[in-house]
Amino acid sequence: MPISSNARTVDFGGPATYRIVVQGALSEASRRRFAGMTIESGSGDGDTPRTTLVGHVRDQAELRGLLDALYGLHLPVISVEQCNGD
Repeated sequence: MPISSNARTVDFGGPATYRIVVQGALSEASRRRFAGMTIESGSGDGDTPRTTLVGHVRDQAELRGLLDALYGLHLPVISVEQCNGD
């Protein structure tokens, strides 16, 4: 599938701010693993808990580490968004 000509170019090489939304809630012990990120918990559709993590990520390797940690906690990732322009 071709990428639209008006699609935003994403720089994968350097630091960026990311917003990661997962289904589920983080325990206090799990929250410490994501120190330095803003963590907000709430409800998504119905009573399904969702957690939003927002923070500065140095590079794609660190982003991958964060996603791997969430996977290890069995928290399904709903979205990952680079939000430098926000």
